[in-house]
Amino acid sequence: MSSRVTPPPRCPRCNLPQQLCLCAELPRVETRTRILLVQHLMEIGKKSNTGRLAVQALVNARLLTHGSPHEPLDSAVLREPGTWLLYPDGTPPPPDTPPPRQLVVLDGSWSQARKMTQRIPELRALPRLTLPPLAPGTLRLRDPSHPTGMSTLDAIAHAVALLEGPEVAAPLERLAELRVRRIAECGTLMG
Repeated sequence: MSSRVTPPPRCPRCNLPQQLCLCAELPRVETRTRILLVQHLMEIGKKSNTGRLAVQALVNARLLTHGSPHEPLDSAVLREPGTWLLYPDGTPPPPDTPPPRQLVVLDGSWSQARKMTQRIPELRALPRLTLPPLAPGTLRLRDPSHPTGMSTLDAIAHAVALLEGPEVAAPLERLAELRVRRIAECGTLMG
């Protein structure tokens, strides 16, 4: 007799349990800035993976995987002119610098993101975009391990708001809030 409980089936697109599926709610967000999500290999199967939702919602986005032994990261795209890195520390570009044409967002734990910046030389040379902490009262599933920590979807929404205005970012912010509300209302723990 087994005491294992079979987990509920997950949506193959948004990776949430099917009763929480957000696919019908995914906005179509057009940005001038291209979002390049560099996802750590260990993040792909996580239930809490919000980077995947962001890439599906953004028209001008691309997903690359770091750490796959079968598919090395194409770092040439990181050397394109006008590329910046979204990261919580580092030297910001001078005030008269034009905004990025492409924003690299690292998707993984803080430890994984730090290691990616150490192991991918092109990332170390990029100008940095840093975000202020989320406003108090912002809905979250868990407390961040870093003072400025937030989900990848929240980070992308806030970066888009800074670069292109709050009206462009609003659909991403609504998607992030809807995701948290659905999970909280169902009492589903995300891992």
